[in-house]
Amino acid sequence: MPSSPPIASDSTIAESVTDLVRREIEIVIPAGKEPERLDVFLSRQVADLTRSKAQELIESGGVTVNGKLTKSSHKTFPGEVIRLVMMAKPPIEILPEDIPLNVVYEDEWLVVIDKPPGMVVHPAKGNRSGTLVNALLAHYGQLEPASDGDEDRPGMVHRIDKDTSGLLVVCKKEPAMSRLATQFRRHSVEREYRAVVWRPFPASKGTIDAPIGRDPHDRQKYCVRDDGKPARTHWTQIAKFDFLAHLALRLDTGRTHQIRIHLSHIGHPVFGDAVYGGRNRQMGRLSTAQRTLAAELLDRIDRQLLHARVLGFKHPVTGEDMHFESESPDDFEWMLERLAAAG
Repeated sequence: MPSSPPIASDSTIAESVTDLVRREIEIVIPAGKEPERLDVFLSRQVADLTRSKAQELIESGGVTVNGKLTKSSHKTFPGEVIRLVMMAKPPIEILPEDIPLNVVYEDEWLVVIDKPPGMVVHPAKGNRSGTLVNALLAHYGQLEPASDGDEDRPGMVHRIDKDTSGLLVVCKKEPAMSRLATQFRRHSVEREYRAVVWRPFPASKGTIDAPIGRDPHDRQKYCVRDDGKPARTHWTQIAKFDFLAHLALRLDTGRTHQIRIHLSHIGHPVFGDAVYGGRNRQMGRLSTAQRTLAAELLDRIDRQLLHARVLGFKHPVTGEDMHFESESPDDFEWMLERLAAAG
């Protein structure tokens, strides 16, 4: 047996090995974690690592559990130390940029930001600058790598989409990062969103419980699928309008695009959401008068109308209960006023 695991590639075939760098991740399974297959566990814990890629990595010897090679079917238990060694794209060079931030709270461990719509959270392909992370580096200097070890997302324990506005928390250093990441994994963080969606609901509240995974037809999107990761969204209807509704939404889980996918899945996509069917695709169901108003609204609103309004958690160092609320941005308030005026 080799002294260290061989290196496996998580790149696409088209990439040259010379463009990749060695990436090592170590995960200690926390107390209370229910046993599950190793490949399933890794697909949940490591960003952009699908279950099939996890299986390939395990089979090639790129994963050890307590220092030993194992199989994808290995059942994980609390206290085990899992180490991954693979080849990955090198980190993006992230430069500090003097971009204004709306800081809601800050101490030596963390900062809570109220993000405007249109701001990307971290650099990636197509968005190398002008992101929240660029701004954070200018304000605070070096930050702790993301909770999954991704150096392209320093300080991040969670994120919200570019065109979603509202609250998110960023960790400056350990142990705040790992402790807060644990709260997110255990779903003990309070998160409430507000959204304007297509078509009023017949009921005042409900729950959408549907697993989410990658869209097999478009790797940039996600969808409800039987083999996806568990996802649960609770909704309450705040107000009904002619062909739209104002909702409050709370998350039990935090899957990528979860609210947008769940609402689209049940036929009530978020207004303005071009990716998940919330723009012109809905116009055919409307009367002539409704289409006129909808066209006016869509002309003004160029994003999904989704706002992260409430964020609550236990301070990862002091243990204090933290609770923050954010007022809806101008476009959201304009929309509600215009709908109320329309009757």
